[in-house]
Amino acid sequence: MRATGLAGVAIVASLALTGAAGCAKKDTGGTTEAGVALVKAGTLTTCTHLPYAPFQSKDPSGKVVGFDVALIDLVATKLGVTQAIVDTPFEGIKSGADLNSGKCDVAAAGMTITDERKKVLDFSVPYFDATQALATQAGKEVKTLEELVGKRLGVQGGTTGEEYINTQVKEKNLKIEVVSYKDLAALQQALATNQVVAAVNDLPVWNEYIKANPGKVVVAAGFDTGEQYGFAVKKGNAELLKNVNDAITAARSDGTYDKIYAEWIGEKPAS
Repeated sequence: MRATGLAGVAIVASLALTGAAGCAKKDTGGTTEAGVALVKAGTLTTCTHLPYAPFQSKDPSGKVVGFDVALIDLVATKLGVTQAIVDTPFEGIKSGADLNSGKCDVAAAGMTITDERKKVLDFSVPYFDATQALATQAGKEVKTLEELVGKRLGVQGGTTGEEYINTQVKEKNLKIEVVSYKDLAALQQALATNQVVAAVNDLPVWNEYIKANPGKVVVAAGFDTGEQYGFAVKKGNAELLKNVNDAITAARSDGTYDKIYAEWIGEKPAS
Protein backbone atom coordinates (compact mmCIF):
# COMPACT_ATOMS: atom_id res chain seq x y z
CA MET A 1 0.00 0.00 0.00
CA ARG A 2 2.78 2.46 0.90
CA ALA A 3 4.70 1.73 -2.31
CA THR A 4 1.57 2.07 -4.40
CA GLY A 5 0.61 5.24 -2.57
CA LEU A 6 4.01 6.81 -3.14
CA ALA A 7 3.91 5.89 -6.81
CA GLY A 8 0.48 7.43 -7.08
CA VAL A 9 1.67 10.56 -5.36
CA ALA A 10 4.61 10.75 -7.75
CA ILE A 11 2.30 10.45 -10.76
CA VAL A 12 -0.06 13.10 -9.39
CA ALA A 13 2.87 15.39 -8.61
CA SER A 14 4.23 14.85 -12.10
CA LEU A 15 0.87 15.71 -13.64
CA ALA A 16 0.56 18.75 -11.38
CA LEU A 17 3.97 20.01 -12.45
CA THR A 18 3.12 19.40 -16.09
CA GLY A 19 -0.13 21.25 -15.67
CA ALA A 20 1.59 24.13 -13.87
CA ALA A 21 4.18 24.36 -16.59
CA GLY A 22 1.44 24.37 -19.18
CA CYS A 23 -0.41 27.16 -17.38
CA ALA A 24 2.78 29.19 -17.04
CA LYS A 25 3.51 28.79 -20.72
CA LYS A 26 0.08 30.12 -21.67
CA ASP A 27 0.59 33.21 -19.50
CA THR A 28 4.03 34.23 -20.70
CA GLY A 29 2.86 37.14 -22.78
CA GLY A 30 0.21 38.78 -24.85
CA THR A 31 -0.45 41.38 -27.50
CA THR A 32 -2.85 44.31 -27.20
CA GLU A 33 -5.39 45.21 -29.86
CA ALA A 34 -2.99 47.94 -30.97
CA GLY A 35 -0.33 45.30 -31.63
CA VAL A 36 1.89 46.06 -28.64
CA ALA A 37 3.58 42.95 -27.22
CA LEU A 38 3.56 42.67 -23.42
CA VAL A 39 5.39 40.30 -21.08
CA LYS A 40 2.07 39.36 -19.44
CA ALA A 41 -1.30 39.28 -21.15
CA GLY A 42 -3.65 42.09 -20.15
CA THR A 43 -0.98 43.83 -18.07
CA LEU A 44 1.53 46.63 -18.57
CA THR A 45 4.31 45.55 -16.19
CA THR A 46 6.37 48.42 -14.78
CA CYS A 47 9.77 48.13 -13.11
CA THR A 48 10.52 50.71 -10.43
CA HIS A 49 12.63 51.07 -7.30
CA LEU A 50 10.89 51.92 -4.04
CA PRO A 51 10.65 54.21 -2.24
CA TYR A 52 11.14 57.36 -4.29
CA ALA A 53 8.30 59.67 -3.28
CA PRO A 54 6.65 61.62 -4.79
CA PHE A 55 7.35 59.60 -7.95
CA GLN A 56 6.63 56.16 -6.53
CA SER A 57 6.05 54.92 -2.99
CA LYS A 58 3.55 52.88 -1.00
CA ASP A 59 0.52 54.53 0.58
CA PRO A 60 -0.74 53.42 4.03
CA SER A 61 -2.66 50.55 2.43
CA GLY A 62 0.46 49.23 0.70
CA LYS A 63 -0.59 50.34 -2.77
CA VAL A 64 2.16 51.85 -4.95
CA VAL A 65 1.23 55.41 -5.93
CA GLY A 66 2.95 58.54 -7.22
CA PHE A 67 3.63 60.83 -10.15
CA ASP A 68 5.27 58.16 -12.33
CA VAL A 69 2.57 55.62 -11.46
CA ALA A 70 -0.21 58.00 -12.49
CA LEU A 71 1.45 58.78 -15.83
CA ILE A 72 2.06 55.11 -16.68
CA ASP A 73 -1.58 54.42 -15.78
CA LEU A 74 -2.42 56.68 -18.73
CA VAL A 75 -0.32 54.45 -20.99
CA ALA A 76 -2.01 51.33 -19.65
CA THR A 77 -5.45 52.84 -20.25
CA LYS A 78 -4.45 53.74 -23.80
CA LEU A 79 -3.43 50.11 -24.38
CA GLY A 80 -6.60 48.77 -22.79
CA VAL A 81 -4.75 46.94 -19.98
CA THR A 82 -3.94 47.48 -16.30
CA GLN A 83 -0.60 48.42 -14.76
CA ALA A 84 1.29 46.03 -12.47
CA ILE A 85 4.38 47.25 -10.62
CA VAL A 86 7.55 45.30 -9.86
CA ASP A 87 9.92 46.69 -7.19
CA THR A 88 13.47 45.91 -8.23
CA PRO A 89 16.98 47.33 -7.59
CA PHE A 90 17.77 50.44 -9.63
CA GLU A 91 20.92 48.90 -11.12
CA GLY A 92 18.87 46.35 -13.04
CA ILE A 93 16.63 49.11 -14.34
CA LYS A 94 19.25 51.56 -15.57
CA SER A 95 21.41 48.79 -17.09
CA GLY A 96 18.53 47.51 -19.19
CA ALA A 97 18.85 44.03 -17.65
CA ASP A 98 15.29 43.95 -16.27
CA LEU A 99 13.74 44.96 -19.59
CA ASN A 100 15.95 42.60 -21.59
CA SER A 101 15.11 39.65 -19.34
CA GLY A 102 11.36 40.21 -19.67
CA LYS A 103 10.85 41.22 -16.04
CA CYS A 104 8.85 44.22 -17.21
CA ASP A 105 7.64 46.17 -20.25
CA VAL A 106 8.53 49.67 -19.12
CA ALA A 107 10.77 51.28 -16.52
CA ALA A 108 9.44 54.22 -14.49
CA ALA A 109 11.77 55.11 -11.66
CA GLY A 110 12.40 58.86 -11.59
CA MET A 111 15.21 58.07 -14.03
CA THR A 112 17.29 60.78 -15.65
CA ILE A 113 17.92 60.51 -19.38
CA THR A 114 21.67 60.27 -20.04
CA ASP A 115 23.76 59.42 -23.09
CA GLU A 116 25.22 56.43 -21.26
CA ARG A 117 21.79 55.02 -20.43
CA LYS A 118 20.59 55.63 -24.00
CA LYS A 119 23.07 52.97 -25.10
CA VAL A 120 21.04 50.25 -23.36
CA LEU A 121 17.56 51.78 -23.11
CA ASP A 122 15.11 53.55 -25.41
CA PHE A 123 13.76 56.61 -23.58
CA SER A 124 10.44 58.35 -23.94
CA VAL A 125 10.12 62.07 -24.47
CA PRO A 126 11.11 63.87 -21.24
CA TYR A 127 8.27 64.09 -18.74
CA PHE A 128 9.93 65.96 -15.85
CA ASP A 129 12.66 68.58 -15.39
CA ALA A 130 14.84 67.65 -12.42
CA THR A 131 17.23 69.64 -10.22
CA GLN A 132 19.69 68.21 -7.70
CA ALA A 133 19.48 69.54 -4.15
CA LEU A 134 21.72 69.49 -1.10
CA ALA A 135 19.83 68.79 2.13
CA THR A 136 20.99 69.19 5.72
CA GLN A 137 19.43 69.00 9.13
CA ALA A 138 17.66 72.22 10.14
CA GLY A 139 20.06 74.68 11.72
CA LYS A 140 23.09 73.05 10.08
CA GLU A 141 22.79 74.56 6.62
CA VAL A 142 25.69 74.90 4.19
CA LYS A 143 25.61 76.71 0.87
CA THR A 144 28.54 75.19 -0.98
CA LEU A 145 30.33 71.87 -1.33
CA GLU A 146 33.51 73.56 -0.11
CA GLU A 147 31.93 73.87 3.36
CA LEU A 148 31.76 70.08 3.52
CA VAL A 149 35.51 69.51 3.33
CA GLY A 150 36.54 67.00 5.99
CA LYS A 151 32.93 65.84 6.43
CA ARG A 152 30.67 63.04 5.18
CA LEU A 153 28.25 63.69 2.29
CA GLY A 154 25.57 61.12 1.45
CA VAL A 155 24.36 60.18 -2.04
CA GLN A 156 22.13 57.46 -3.49
CA GLY A 157 24.12 54.82 -5.34
CA GLY A 158 23.72 54.50 -9.10
CA THR A 159 22.12 57.91 -9.56
CA THR A 160 23.08 61.01 -11.51
CA GLY A 161 23.29 62.82 -8.17
CA GLU A 162 26.09 60.49 -7.15
CA GLU A 163 27.82 61.02 -10.50
CA TYR A 164 27.52 64.80 -10.19
CA ILE A 165 28.95 64.90 -6.67
CA ASN A 166 31.83 62.55 -7.49
CA THR A 167 32.71 64.69 -10.52
CA GLN A 168 32.61 67.93 -8.50
CA VAL A 169 34.70 66.48 -5.68
CA LYS A 170 37.31 65.22 -8.14
CA GLU A 171 37.45 68.35 -10.32
CA LYS A 172 37.68 70.70 -7.33
CA ASN A 173 39.97 68.35 -5.40
CA LEU A 174 37.70 68.52 -2.36
CA LYS A 175 38.54 66.30 0.58
CA ILE A 176 34.96 65.18 1.18
CA GLU A 177 34.01 61.63 2.15
CA VAL A 178 31.21 60.70 -0.25
CA VAL A 179 29.10 57.87 1.18
CA SER A 180 26.85 55.91 -1.16
CA TYR A 181 23.56 54.39 0.06
CA LYS A 182 21.57 51.67 -1.69
CA ASP A 183 18.28 53.55 -1.79
CA LEU A 184 16.55 56.81 -0.90
CA ALA A 185 15.21 55.57 2.44
CA ALA A 186 18.70 54.60 3.61
CA LEU A 187 20.08 57.98 2.49
CA GLN A 188 17.38 59.92 4.31
CA GLN A 189 17.85 57.82 7.43
CA ALA A 190 21.59 58.50 7.33
CA LEU A 191 20.96 62.25 7.27
CA ALA A 192 18.36 62.07 10.03
CA THR A 193 20.69 60.08 12.33
CA ASN A 194 23.85 62.18 11.76
CA GLN A 195 25.68 59.50 9.78
CA VAL A 196 26.27 62.24 7.20
CA VAL A 197 26.11 66.01 7.58
CA ALA A 198 24.47 66.56 4.19
CA ALA A 199 22.87 64.54 1.41
CA VAL A 200 22.20 65.03 -2.30
CA ASN A 201 19.19 63.90 -4.31
CA ASP A 202 16.52 65.34 -6.57
CA LEU A 203 14.72 68.46 -5.30
CA PRO A 204 11.13 67.06 -5.41
CA VAL A 205 12.25 64.08 -3.35
CA TRP A 206 13.59 66.34 -0.59
CA ASN A 207 10.50 68.55 -0.75
CA GLU A 208 8.35 65.46 -0.16
CA TYR A 209 10.53 64.35 2.76
CA ILE A 210 10.42 67.82 4.34
CA LYS A 211 6.64 67.87 4.01
CA ALA A 212 6.44 64.56 5.89
CA ASN A 213 9.07 65.58 8.49
CA PRO A 214 8.51 69.30 9.15
CA GLY A 215 11.26 71.23 10.91
CA LYS A 216 13.87 68.47 10.68
CA VAL A 217 15.52 68.86 7.27
CA VAL A 218 16.00 71.79 4.90
CA VAL A 219 17.17 72.21 1.33
CA ALA A 220 20.37 74.18 1.80
CA ALA A 221 21.48 74.54 -1.83
CA GLY A 222 20.48 73.55 -5.34
CA PHE A 223 22.45 72.40 -8.39
CA ASP A 224 20.81 73.08 -11.75
CA THR A 225 22.19 70.16 -13.73
CA GLY A 226 19.72 70.39 -16.61
CA GLU A 227 18.46 66.85 -16.01
CA GLN A 228 15.22 65.45 -17.39
CA TYR A 229 13.39 62.26 -16.47
CA GLY A 230 12.21 59.74 -19.04
CA PHE A 231 10.39 56.42 -19.04
CA ALA A 232 12.31 53.59 -20.70
CA VAL A 233 11.54 50.50 -22.77
CA LYS A 234 13.68 47.71 -24.14
CA LYS A 235 15.92 48.72 -27.04
CA GLY A 236 13.96 48.41 -30.28
CA ASN A 237 10.49 48.25 -28.71
CA ALA A 238 9.21 50.98 -31.02
CA GLU A 239 5.48 50.20 -30.72
CA LEU A 240 5.38 50.47 -26.93
CA LEU A 241 7.62 53.55 -26.98
CA LYS A 242 5.23 55.25 -29.42
CA ASN A 243 2.28 54.59 -27.14
CA VAL A 244 4.18 55.93 -24.11
CA ASN A 245 5.11 59.09 -26.00
CA ASP A 246 1.58 59.54 -27.35
CA ALA A 247 0.11 59.22 -23.84
CA ILE A 248 2.52 61.82 -22.42
CA THR A 249 1.92 64.22 -25.31
CA ALA A 250 -1.86 63.88 -25.05
CA ALA A 251 -1.75 64.44 -21.28
CA ARG A 252 0.24 67.63 -21.74
CA SER A 253 -2.23 68.86 -24.36
CA ASP A 254 -5.51 68.16 -22.54
CA GLY A 255 -4.47 69.33 -19.08
CA THR A 256 -4.23 65.86 -17.51
CA TYR A 257 -0.48 66.21 -16.98
CA ASP A 258 -0.92 69.48 -15.06
CA LYS A 259 -3.53 67.90 -12.78
CA ILE A 260 -1.26 64.94 -12.00
CA TYR A 261 1.68 67.30 -11.47
CA ALA A 262 -0.33 69.43 -9.03
CA GLU A 263 -1.44 66.34 -7.09
CA TRP A 264 2.00 64.79 -6.65
CA ILE A 265 4.62 67.54 -7.14
CA GLY A 266 2.82 70.81 -6.40
CA GLU A 267 2.40 74.00 -8.37
CA LYS A 268 3.78 73.59 -11.87
CA PRO A 269 6.58 76.07 -12.70
CA ALA A 270 5.82 78.57 -15.45
CA SER A 271 7.22 77.44 -18.78
